[in-house]
Amino acid sequence: MTARRLRFLIFSGAVLLAVLGWGLAAILKPAIQRTIVITTGADKGIYAGFAARYAPLLKREGITLDIRSSSGSVENYQRLKDPDSEYEVGFIQSGTTTPSPDDQLQTIAAVSYEPIWVFYRGDVVINRLAQLRGKRISIGVPGSGLLTVSRVLLGHSGISADNASLLEMDAYKAYQSLESGQLDAAFFIGRPDAAMQQTLLNSDLKLMSFAQADALVLKFPSLSKIVFPRASTSVANDLPQADVTMLAATALLVSKDTLHPALTYLLLEAANAAHAREDYFTPRGVFPNLNTDDFPISDESTRYFKSGRPFLQRYLPFWLASFIERRLLILLPFMALLFGLLQALPRMVEARMKNRLVVWYREIKSLEDEIWQSKQPSPEQIAQWREDIENIDANASQIRIPQRYFQDVYTLKQAIRVVRDRISQAAGKIKE
Repeated sequence: MTARRLRFLIFSGAVLLAVLGWGLAAILKPAIQRTIVITTGADKGIYAGFAARYAPLLKREGITLDIRSSSGSVENYQRLKDPDSEYEVGFIQSGTTTPSPDDQLQTIAAVSYEPIWVFYRGDVVINRLAQLRGKRISIGVPGSGLLTVSRVLLGHSGISADNASLLEMDAYKAYQSLESGQLDAAFFIGRPDAAMQQTLLNSDLKLMSFAQADALVLKFPSLSKIVFPRASTSVANDLPQADVTMLAATALLVSKDTLHPALTYLLLEAANAAHAREDYFTPRGVFPNLNTDDFPISDESTRYFKSGRPFLQRYLPFWLASFIERRLLILLPFMALLFGLLQALPRMVEARMKNRLVVWYREIKSLEDEIWQSKQPSPEQIAQWREDIENIDANASQIRIPQRYFQDVYTLKQAIRVVRDRISQAAGKIKE
């Protein structure tokens, strides 16, 4: 092998390695993500509590959950549907938005009921929202799902700003206003064990039982009918003293459809660990689930609820499983191309070597044809033929090729010998 050819091969190898390195870096870089930005709700609200339970579960996998507070479900929806926002995941209350296919959002899972509580003052038992006509009612804060739901429920019962005083207050201010007599009733949302709910349940305020719950669910299918059992607040004091029929929205864990599939599986694992246990309203294993049609269900969620976490993610570190699963479709054709190139290189080298011999085979064939076509060659032609065959022989002897092709060189020399004999036979005929 000449020095020039060696330099060419070294250069080609270096270029190939550089291209491979660049390709692998481009494939690997977007596959590794260590932070998820989630939009929740009020700092001490139900959604913030959910996120706080997810965070340590994700941390075990090397993922940081960046928790951002908001005014609630409606603001979360606005943040997520903005394709340029940094928010990737958030909680949205069922029935509080009007999704569009252009939103490019997907449901990871329905994770929990969100009970809707209506507390009121007075001696008269209230079990229909229509009884709140003419009253002062707190219905939630702007940007919250509670505000949307309370307005819809009151609207079905004929209550509006025209016949009642509808006030937008946060939970703490609404509670204080009820206690002071500035409000007659107020809507709240949250788990029974939340601090605000515990304060309300242990106060002298009365909790409304929805006598028309079934009808309201028919008119507002995003809600569910639930029961807060007798004595759930206090068995010793028998509070409440009867089962309370309530309505509940469903908390949905929603993400942009560009979220890395491996991160979706990690969020599903965290949601399952945080929500699968029983609570006041559901037996163990009811949540998380996919019983919602507010947003399209993610493909990963469908697979997860059918067969669990993917095989690779069960046994490999997150980053490695993520890389293999996310980039396999790219790596396979890339590797196939590389394999094809590696397979083709020896054939290309062999073809190059044989082409160097083919040139002289053509020269020999041309000379042989000329000999056969010359019936009465002259001495000058014989001399020329001998000079030509010796030139071919000399050039063939100078060909530098790997040892594995020596057999082809000797085959060429045999062909030269045959033509040389033909020239000798033609010269013998002239002497005769």
